[in-house]
Order: sequence, then structure tokens, then C-alpha cells
Amino acid sequence: MLFSLNFKKDERGVTAIEYGLIAIAMAAALTAVFGSTGSISSKLKTGFENISQQMDSMTKNASEDSSENNSNQPPVIS
Repeated sequence: MLFSLNFKKDERGVTAIEYGLIAIAMAAALTAVFGSTGSISSKLKTGFENISQQMDSMTKNASEDSSENNSNQPPVIS
């Protein structure tokens, strides 16, 4: 009878099972969000590609503007 009372009060296994269920739920959620076919990953990729293209065009325009402005200026000797 003492064994059954101690076994009933022992909650160590229940806690481990709860943590296991939480880990499984988190893994499923992360797989759904960051999966290779997930919409979030494709939107992030598209967003970063757009930012990269805009930065490339901005730096290209800035270098063209600076070369046009410097062509009329005499060289600076320091």
C-alpha cells in the first residue's frame, strides 16, 4: 500500500511528458513557419532581394553623380 501511495504522488514523469509535448508543439510550429515552402520564408527572401536591388541602384546612382560632379572640379592637392 505504501508503494501505491508513493507512486500516486510521484509527478516527475508527468513533468517530463509535459515538456515533451511542449517541445513537439514548438517543433511543429517552427516547421510550419520556417519550412522551405512556407509563405513567410518566401516573403522574407523576396523582401531581402528587393532591398538588395534598391541598394545596388542607389549606390550606382550615387557613384555616377559623384563622378559627374568631380569632372568639373580641379583636383585637390593636399
